Amino acid sequence: MGKADRLDPDHNPWHWLAVDLRIWRIERNLSQARLAEILGVDDSTVSNYESGTSKVPERKAEILDQLWHTRGHFVRIRRYAESMHDPDWRRQNIEYEAKASVIRTYESLWVPGLIQTEGYARAGFDSAGIGKPEADELWERRLARQAILDGPNPPQLYVLLDQAVITRQVGGREVMREQLAGLLKVADWPHAMVRIIPWEAGAHMGQDGSFKLMTVERGNVVYIEAAIEGRLITDPTKLTDMGLQWERIGARALPEPLTRRLIADQMETTR
Repeated sequence: MGKADRLDPDHNPWHWLAVDLRIWRIERNLSQARLAEILGVDDSTVSNYESGTSKVPERKAEILDQLWHTRGHFVRIRRYAESMHDPDWRRQNIEYEAKASVIRTYESLWVPGLIQTEGYARAGFDSAGIGKPEADELWERRLARQAILDGPNPPQLYVLLDQAVITRQVGGREVMREQLAGLLKVADWPHAMVRIIPWEAGAHMGQDGSFKLMTVERGNVVYIEAAIEGRLITDPTKLTDMGLQWERIGARALPEPLTRRLIADQMETTR
């Protein structure tokens, strides 16, 4: 059974779009190669669309509607899917993260999971009421995610943090000092950058919430955090908007040397 046969169009709108694409293509006796030519992509991309591995961009959905005179059918499904919670968001986020060549993240409340120490992560699990067996499993998963930063070809990692992240004491003084030391270590990596948005910056666009932009081979994707569930965005227009938002937040951040000094000063305060 292939990936396309395992899709669940009744419960996942992205799968619905993938299944409809395949049905309409087959009913019109179009090969994947011919449809790829019409859409301006390669054969494997069409295969990925139909298997649900890749999401159909809005512009491609518009071309499908024009091609088959479907009066906005594919665009409507896609917009509906964008507005809905994707049940695969957690798995897809980790997969994108592992494949990313560049990761740009902004965090308003927590140190990003990719660079959390064990003590800090476990303190976070404890604050959420998570018991030890589940916390052990979650930490092992997080550790596996962090392995990409120690590999032979780690992604470029650009981290923007609100000052609240380093001043809010998580897990006690010893745990927080260890995490702050970890941030300084990351800041010294040749493939990483850490910058703090200080209190003095005042109100800024990042106060709307945390998010992460990932550059992968097939393009870019944004992961937006929420209290219960996350959301992945691949729409080109929204990706551009989020990229500009990240840049504007970064414009309010301290330079790297001053960021290191602020973190070091906070370590002294946390003694």
